[in-house]
Amino acid sequence: MKLALFADGQVGLRITQFLVDSYLGDLALIVTTQKNEIHALAESRGLAVDLYDASHAVPAALADGVDLGVLAWWPKIIRNPLLAFPKHGFVNTHPSLLPHNRGKHYNFWTLVEQTPFGVTLHRVDEGVDTGEIVAQREIAYGWSDNGGSLYAKAQEAMVELFCSTYPGLRAGDFESTAQNSELASFHHSSEIESASRIDLDRLYSARDILNLLRARTFAGHPGCQFEDIGDHFEVSIEIKKVQS
Repeated sequence: MKLALFADGQVGLRITQFLVDSYLGDLALIVTTQKNEIHALAESRGLAVDLYDASHAVPAALADGVDLGVLAWWPKIIRNPLLAFPKHGFVNTHPSLLPHNRGKHYNFWTLVEQTPFGVTLHRVDEGVDTGEIVAQREIAYGWSDNGGSLYAKAQEAMVELFCSTYPGLRAGDFESTAQNSELASFHHSSEIESASRIDLDRLYSARDILNLLRARTFAGHPGCQFEDIGDHFEVSIEIKKVQS
């Protein structure tokens, strides 16, 4: 197996560490967005490492070919000719239970729209999160969850799913299935701001307003916003389960 790994963030770092520890010989090239911890780890082990080229050109280090590409928490869209270069294509890590919540802010929209939640490994095609599903893991959630807790749960489950699936990927011992387009939903990154604004004169069900508030509750990130008499406010919420 010759693997091209495109990795970013803490999930990308943990997946890189897993591959370095257990499958070092598979790593033909590691690509990062900047000189970060992943880049340093690759250099420390003498691995070929490169910074991402937004032109979608095939890196020179892959001139001899590669069997598989993996996008590990990768924030960029991969296009041709790079997309078509690996013999068995690319597999992406996506933090939603596809086809639900393609695109951005999966943790927010899961709670607002009350969709099933989980993580997915899928083949990469020319669409956005539309490729065939390789593996999935559903994640249960309840009223005490918020945008932050779903983000943390997805990170942990994504690493676990990749690590358990990779032996089959490298052996070519896996199948993929088409997504059910009738269940699909998609959100652009720009949608979250307007969706997070509360109109004080609008009627909401209690369920809907609580879901909206907890969806935008994520430590270190803005909460929902509202305006009253020219003043602007931000609000988040904490929901605790109590013993009856």
